[in-house]
Amino acid sequence: MTDNTTPTDGATRAIELTPEHPTERVADLAALAEDEGFDIAFASSHYFNRDPFVALSRMADTTDEIRLGPGVVNPYESHPVKLAAQTATIDEVSDGRAVFGVGAGDRSSLANLGIERDSPLRRVLETFKLAQDLWDGETVTHEGTFTARDASLNIEPPSEAIPTYVGAQGPHMLRMSAKHAEGVLINAAHPRDLEWAAGEIEQGLDERPDEYGPFESLAFASVSVAGDETEAREAARPPVAFIAGGAAEPVLERHGIDREAADAVSEALEQGNLHEAFGHVTPAMIDAFCIAGTTETIADRFEAALEHVDGIVVGSPLGPDLEDAVRRASEALDSVEDRRSE
Repeated sequence: MTDNTTPTDGATRAIELTPEHPTERVADLAALAEDEGFDIAFASSHYFNRDPFVALSRMADTTDEIRLGPGVVNPYESHPVKLAAQTATIDEVSDGRAVFGVGAGDRSSLANLGIERDSPLRRVLETFKLAQDLWDGETVTHEGTFTARDASLNIEPPSEAIPTYVGAQGPHMLRMSAKHAEGVLINAAHPRDLEWAAGEIEQGLDERPDEYGPFESLAFASVSVAGDETEAREAARPPVAFIAGGAAEPVLERHGIDREAADAVSEALEQGNLHEAFGHVTPAMIDAFCIAGTTETIADRFEAALEHVDGIVVGSPLGPDLEDAVRRASEALDSVEDRRSE
């Protein structure tokens, strides 16, 4: 079996690839990310895009070493047993390189499907604990936030352990991930938010059993990089709109963002007026919720973020030119690594 555990040396470099593009292009981007030194490639999961597990299968074909996983799936659209089987399949086709990115999902997207996001913390915890038992070859019966009876997998993943990364933003999910999972994907880009999250994670680590092994925190940061600052910031508008539209009051207060401005974005999104929503995004929102700018600018922001986390997920939108953005993000991370080693 392959020992597929989380890294302990240096800052982890991860990237989010969004299957809004054809799977062949996503696979090519994964190969480029591997060439540029990234450690993990996550395929994001949204019901309106291509299936992340299909994309991950193609990504496995074009890569050799980079770890691969959904970033992140939720246990509402798909049954947790099914998610465990899909992740085990990716581990099999990638020769033991899978990771499991799981979270509670976006409340508004789930509402589009008529799904109520009930008991999110318990459901996420029960999902990855169940998955771990299934990957170990156990037959599982579970009664909790979901039901499974005499469930087992006809797959033996090659990894000794598939690491779970929990997508988290609120205090309870952050603390739970630190106590129980192998890693956390903090839905934040700004040092102020990451510093706050680190405090919550520390509380969870205080209760973490020693036998669970190492834990790492990654900033799952929206990033937009280009040779031109203005172009990079303009490309950041769509993801920032979705982040700002769903931001909790304490987060808005932390960055001095007007509630009415955020409500204007949220209301336009709810009405399906995406162009209007993107137009309501303010410079302050981009500064708070995205690492956007030139290679030099984002290197400075990466360095500030790494004061509070173990690594960075370079997340959507990446930039106006995806291939160029992957290279620039890698160059920025190289620059940070050089500075930190001096």
